[in-house]
Amino acid sequence: MVDVTSYELLWPTALFVTEGQRVARSSGGMWSDRVIWLLTEALSGTTAVADFEDAASLRGFGQASADPWASASPRAAHGDPQREWFTELINRAGELRHAIAPRAYWPQRRADGSSFPRSDSRDVRREFAQIVTELEGNGYLVEAFGEECVDDHRDLPDPAEVIDRRLGIAGLWPLMPAAWDDDTFYGLVEVFHDLLSRPRQRRFHSWNDCGWHYSEFHVVPGQTLYRWKINHMLRSAGIDYELAAEGEDRGRLVATTDDARSQLVQHVLHASPPASKDQVEHAIALFRSRSTSPENKRSAIVALAGVLEERRQLIREDIGKPDEGALFEIANRYALRHRRADQRGDYDAAFLDWIFWWYLATVELTNRLIAARR
Repeated sequence: MVDVTSYELLWPTALFVTEGQRVARSSGGMWSDRVIWLLTEALSGTTAVADFEDAASLRGFGQASADPWASASPRAAHGDPQREWFTELINRAGELRHAIAPRAYWPQRRADGSSFPRSDSRDVRREFAQIVTELEGNGYLVEAFGEECVDDHRDLPDPAEVIDRRLGIAGLWPLMPAAWDDDTFYGLVEVFHDLLSRPRQRRFHSWNDCGWHYSEFHVVPGQTLYRWKINHMLRSAGIDYELAAEGEDRGRLVATTDDARSQLVQHVLHASPPASKDQVEHAIALFRSRSTSPENKRSAIVALAGVLEERRQLIREDIGKPDEGALFEIANRYALRHRRADQRGDYDAAFLDWIFWWYLATVELTNRLIAARR
């Protein structure tokens, strides 16, 4: 039986399970190398790799061979103990605890009389550079930047030019966080989301100490891990933005909300019928953009009102005519849709937030009503 209490997870649990299941389904001579690479990258320390390698000597699974003179090998008698060990680890991934940063030490706690050290934007930028450097060291930028090899003398792309083509700012590689202003920093956060891809295989090239070479790149797990790391960094720094995981603005910084509203956004994005999906995605992207304005919020509300207008008959039949009328009266009486002279416009900007979330919740309700009629 796998002792999961010995391991600490460096990745989101769901990503570890997804990648682990892919490895478990694979075959061939490189299978154990894939397992070791995944354990090396996703778990803290080397304990899990050592346990996986030790599993090869077990009879059956989780039990040492009682008879060293047995004629049948453990693998032949009981299947593959390493595969069984790895399968159980993936099945019990939900029991793994996540690695956490050590508590602040005495000098840090004493620095300002609080329990945590001070942090400013420069600290966040340095942490960001460390995250990118760590991922680069694990081959996540090889697909975008290429990799050097003593046996391959092809010209590699200039990373600074790769970034410049996307961001329009020259000289950003190597990373120099002390030189960035806010726009450059946030731009880089978004650019690297689009450049990263996770290599699922690696091999060591020993000739002339060439080092590791990476292959079989996949964007989704690379971006999932990156968002997880970056969003944790931003939350820890008290920055109220995160990289969006889905929607039109996927991979872009958006304003954070509480968990309930975040779940509402996810439900609407996943459940909206194809006929209205683009409108809904555009409205959400407008509203939660890092550079959103009151005018953008009005446009987002108008887009949602358009979706609800198309579902007006459904609302009338399932919710009731009086409530249906009240729903559209807000958008029509206030300066949101038609912007007539007799409409009210002297309301606080917080009103825009309220009406947006109300309309989005109504879209989610009508999504469920549509699904129930199918």
